[in-house]
Amino acid sequence: MNPLDLHSKIGRTVVQDGREFLFFSGTAYLGMGGVEAFEKLVIEGISKYGISHGLSRVNNVRLSVYEQFEVFFAEKAKAEKSLVWSSGFLAGTAAISYLKKDAHQIFIAPDTHPAVLAEGLHPFPNPSFGYWIDYVKETCENLPTSKILFLANAVDPLKPAVHDFDWIRELPSRHHYTLLIDDSHAFGILGEDIFGTYSQWKNLPVNLVISGSLGKGLSLPAGIILADEKTISGISQMSIFRTSSPPTPGFLQAFLQGQHLFEAQRTKSKSNLSLFKSLLGEQSEFLQSSDFPVFSFPDQSWVTELEESGIIVSSFPYPKPTDPFANRIVISGCHEESDILILYKAITSLI
Repeated sequence: MNPLDLHSKIGRTVVQDGREFLFFSGTAYLGMGGVEAFEKLVIEGISKYGISHGLSRVNNVRLSVYEQFEVFFAEKAKAEKSLVWSSGFLAGTAAISYLKKDAHQIFIAPDTHPAVLAEGLHPFPNPSFGYWIDYVKETCENLPTSKILFLANAVDPLKPAVHDFDWIRELPSRHHYTLLIDDSHAFGILGEDIFGTYSQWKNLPVNLVISGSLGKGLSLPAGIILADEKTISGISQMSIFRTSSPPTPGFLQAFLQGQHLFEAQRTKSKSNLSLFKSLLGEQSEFLQSSDFPVFSFPDQSWVTELEESGIIVSSFPYPKPTDPFANRIVISGCHEESDILILYKAITSLI
């Protein structure tokens, strides 16, 4: 499949050379870009605050919407504090830069996103998350009392696989543990609500820090860090925060005003996922994990055949250009029931 160079926005469909295709790709899991009422709120927010805010957050001239957003997001995520950034990558970079300096030992899960990998840090070489857990347990048993930092994703979006961190409760209590999770693919989808997995893991015996992009499930061009007050205070004093520009404020205003729209799209997303899973049944050709709306498949030829049927799925090497192609079907809140039935019919013809 050749790359599609589009000249219009991406929604439940895309148009290429005059032909309309159903779009089952991307990371806009809730499909907020197709919600006209939310688009209207964004436009109103931009009209109120301008197209950008090119000032540091510590400038003597400030916009209150940033703090309002941080207080609201932290409260809903059940964290003490949050800090909003212009991107998830910047948020992750800041978080790992702050945390790594005090760590005696750093354990990095095999699929950890580059956003939370400082220079010189690399994911565990064995691709099995379970094997990594066993390695961590064995090593921690033999270490003297240490400050230990874990780096991981909430979910591996390629396999896909939603990760469990309850095993941390079994580790020796003599150590001090910090857990940094990249929630980029969890916001909007995983956890109790649209606010990610912080509430799910906050009672682990660790200093929990969550970072990630809000530009996927929540469709906000921003990133965030969630943590306790001490950690957020320390990160906010760093040059990377004090000298960087914040995200466009109009989107944050739209998020605060449009919670009912996000709730509706989350419900629709779950309904679409449930329908597709029920149609597929126990098809062994697909890998899927929990409530994560992504289905991977190994047969590269399906990508072209689905395209011929008017369906675009995700297929490209990631994260490095030399990596194998990741072939995935993404079910989002923008899809209609009829779209999913068309997709299923096309799949059954391939199987």
